[in-house]
Amino acid sequence: MAFELIQVVVALLIVLGGMVLLLRFLKQRVLPASNLIKIFHYQPLGTKKGIAIVRILKDYLVLGIADENISILSKLTSSDIEEALKQEENIERQSSGVGRRAFSVKEKIQNLKKFVTRYSLFVTFLPVAYCLSPDLSFAAPAPPLPAGGFFGFNTPLDLLLFLTLLAMLPAILVMTTCFMRIVIVLSLLRQAMGTPMVPPNQVIIGLAIFITLFIMSPVIDRIYSEAYLPYTKKQIDAEEAFSRASVPLKEFMLKQTREKDLALFLRLSNAPRPATPMDLSMRVVIPAFAISELKRAFEIGFLLFLPFLIIDMVVASVLLSMGMMMLPPIMVSLPFKLLLFVLVDGWGLIIGSLVESFG
Repeated sequence: MAFELIQVVVALLIVLGGMVLLLRFLKQRVLPASNLIKIFHYQPLGTKKGIAIVRILKDYLVLGIADENISILSKLTSSDIEEALKQEENIERQSSGVGRRAFSVKEKIQNLKKFVTRYSLFVTFLPVAYCLSPDLSFAAPAPPLPAGGFFGFNTPLDLLLFLTLLAMLPAILVMTTCFMRIVIVLSLLRQAMGTPMVPPNQVIIGLAIFITLFIMSPVIDRIYSEAYLPYTKKQIDAEEAFSRASVPLKEFMLKQTREKDLALFLRLSNAPRPATPMDLSMRVVIPAFAISELKRAFEIGFLLFLPFLIIDMVVASVLLSMGMMMLPPIMVSLPFKLLLFVLVDGWGLIIGSLVESFG
């Protein structure tokens, strides 16, 4: 780990040195240094047309800008500028009051939308409850299920609960595995590099899924051998299978969960203190595991941002000193970020660190 850290620091220094040399060359060869002209305000009036307020030395000029010429419309004094700024502040204060009144109207509209949504949900579920009630339904009674039921469920209510649980399966897999930490770190990496759409979301999700399967393979093997196989051989029922499957999953989550988060949800649930962490219920372990994963993902993201933030700060400072204010710093810093990421073998370093963090 120390060698990898030294490698990242050396690569960052090389990239920063090359960037400074390149920008110095541009400053000497391309743009002359000049701080004598400053643009205070520009108001566009059409395609390649507008009015600008410019300070040249100590004079304030109002310039009319067209396609092929620039003309002086009038000269201003410093008192005129100060008076215009005061008027602009008064207008902003008045507009803020109007904004607050508009915001109150917006809140009323949102409250009305919430009422309509709740009423529509009530109207939607009313026919369902009407059909499920044996006293009110006019449908013929369903024939009894065969012995053993459908997948071990003997009543329609059990089957309905099973289908509901099946619909929640993606959320359960996200909240009880290492998928959350991986996908957040990869998303923060895109933001740090300044490429919010590269790699695309499909690549990020696919990579996170396969890394999750790689990390969770020991837990999946235990669930398969201890819960799934005995259930398929009819040695245990569905309830016992769920109980056995939760044991290796709970062990994995408890290894990655902070004691502080467990204590928080144990206190909020008003449950008695268990003898061992394995005695905790899943309704306490799962949310504690989720916020622990979020905390670790943000910590890793903070460390990822640091080297790229240094590059952004250096580029912005050099461009400002050169007077290249109209050139977006991201256009200059992005190639250096990519160069740094390639020099340190960024993908191998990040994926390896993520997998080792679950060890």
